[in-house]
Amino acid sequence: MNKTAMRSSTFLSRSSQYLLALGIIALVTAFLFILREVLDTALVALLYLIPLGLITAFLGLGPGITSALVTFFTFNYFFIQPYYNLTVHHPTDVVILVIFLIVAIVISQLVGRMKTGLAAATAREREATQLYELSTALAGLHDGRTIAEILAKQVQDVSHGEAVELSITGADSFVFRLPDSIEPVRAPEWIFPIQVARGALGEIRLWRAAPALTSSEKRLLQTFASQGALALERARLAQAESRARILEESDQLKSVILSSVSHELRTPLSTIKAAASSLRSNEVSWDSAARSELIAAIDDEADHLNMLVGNLLDMSRIESGVLKPKREWNILPEIVESVLARMKRMAGEHHVEVDVPESLPLVPVDFVQMEQVFTNLLSNSVKYAPGKSVIRVRAFVEENSMHVIVSNQGPQVPQEHLERIFDKFFRLTATDKVTGTGLGLSICKGIIEAHGGRLWAENVPDGLAFNFTFPLIWEGMSPPKMPMDTETE
Repeated sequence: MNKTAMRSSTFLSRSSQYLLALGIIALVTAFLFILREVLDTALVALLYLIPLGLITAFLGLGPGITSALVTFFTFNYFFIQPYYNLTVHHPTDVVILVIFLIVAIVISQLVGRMKTGLAAATAREREATQLYELSTALAGLHDGRTIAEILAKQVQDVSHGEAVELSITGADSFVFRLPDSIEPVRAPEWIFPIQVARGALGEIRLWRAAPALTSSEKRLLQTFASQGALALERARLAQAESRARILEESDQLKSVILSSVSHELRTPLSTIKAAASSLRSNEVSWDSAARSELIAAIDDEADHLNMLVGNLLDMSRIESGVLKPKREWNILPEIVESVLARMKRMAGEHHVEVDVPESLPLVPVDFVQMEQVFTNLLSNSVKYAPGKSVIRVRAFVEENSMHVIVSNQGPQVPQEHLERIFDKFFRLTATDKVTGTGLGLSICKGIIEAHGGRLWAENVPDGLAFNFTFPLIWEGMSPPKMPMDTETE
């Protein structure tokens, strides 16, 4: 019933165009008939050409040709003597009539072709604009559902259909429909496959009973389907590439972890095993100095082993995003003193200079995590700085932040590696020369950033310095005054 109504509407529209054209010719004929006695025959013919061109331009080629033929007969009937019949007695009048008919038809043809060409150019421009908008909207997308949503909206806008449905097949198959609240009860009138060279990725189903799609609309929708297929294929290839890259990085990380951890864990385990075996045997007397040295070796290597395992666990917590500092107001000099007391044996012959005044305000940090930051930075300084060199720890307030500097007299780091030394497992020195897993600085960076601060390294004239800052404002509160400050006041 919709198709019949649409055809009737189209027929009435075309009929009204022809009737309007004939009406215009009738009005022009009546006007010229009134002025027939004062107008020359050739001038009448020229005046007739004006409405013919306008009719063709605004009503189409068919009404223009029809008007030209009707005008030929009315011109002969009303303006060529003898009047009111179609006979022509003068040869010049015959020539005028023939030329008039030819010119009228040619003008109608030219104007009609111009109009058709303009309509075709406008349609091509509109198609190019729609294709550009679609390709721009799909550019850079790697999500299949987002691609399907944009493609469905573009198809809906172009086709003006009742409903559009995109069915995507494959491992991540899904169906997207517009409007999503209405489920069509009949089969779709139009189906456009979404296909690439490797096979079908899905299809576009369009519900539009009438009017039927024109050839240009079908061509445009097929192009839309091709663009959507390319976008979906690009998204799947990007996802596959991302998965492959993640797997490759995971394999590389696994290899690095195994090579680093196996070497670092074997050394303290071998030392502990050898010391324990010596103590278990009867070769070492219980009251000898060697017994104390072996026990100290077991204790040191057990601490070293505990630190290695702790670093691995902390790195996994940082990467999984579960590292949440338990912040409280703490005294920074106490944290530094606790770390130095525990690392006294590890520091060996190095001279540690501390400039952390007792007058510093309380700091909102996790005591244990901040201890680990100082431990890792000092451990790194001890490893790389030469024996009997100076390691400095300095802290001071800088605006609303606490600024800490841990410097050593070890070798400087090339400028291009100052940022990379905080990457996991990045080592500038061969593992057979300096022990460690290459995780200490990465863990420090993760802890400081979890506190809302920043950690960086810089070369200084006599070595290398690690700087980190963190805010003194916590939950909108400034550091509370220490009891000793109150008493002093």
